[in-house]
Amino acid sequence: MKFLIISGNPKKDGLCHAVTEEIIRGLKEGGAEYEVLTLEKLERCRVCGDGWGICREQHRCAFGGDGFNGAQESIKSAGAYCFITPVYWGEMAEALKNFFDRLRRCEATKQFNGNAADSAFAGKPALLVASPGGSGNGALSCLEQMDRFCRHTGAVIFDYISVNRWNNDYKKQAAYAAAKAMAQGRKAGETVTA
Repeated sequence: MKFLIISGNPKKDGLCHAVTEEIIRGLKEGGAEYEVLTLEKLERCRVCGDGWGICREQHRCAFGGDGFNGAQESIKSAGAYCFITPVYWGEMAEALKNFFDRLRRCEATKQFNGNAADSAFAGKPALLVASPGGSGNGALSCLEQMDRFCRHTGAVIFDYISVNRWNNDYKKQAAYAAAKAMAQGRKAGETVTA
């Protein structure tokens, strides 16, 4: 299974980066192929025309030449996802928020035509990871934003993980374990006996 990590992290170090490395380690040990998609070069949604562009009917972005169309193809070919972001002001990093705004217009609109099952995310598992720095606050509202995106696009939430500077010793282990479990084929909601 190909696993796609979609990262809103603008930095090449720090806590969010360390958690991503643990997720990658879990995926490797679980036997999954993976790709990391970084978003800092993608533009925000331009809200074409009267509020909708070709995204509503053709399910692609008219301005996808900035790398968005390639990112959308990577998403379609993946079988599972991890959305990971630092938390700024109680929200996802701007790059991930902007990407989700564009992608939601392309993928969630398939339901308008009765084709919700055609969403690239439909029925596929997603691990949601928020990494608040500073105060450690804002993780819940950030995870809620990612949850809403999953519900709009049909992704199945595998787990929610919040990692901050006070809990990173054991939460990085949880991120690793979740990624490994997903790579080995565990389904969301599957009961595990001790």
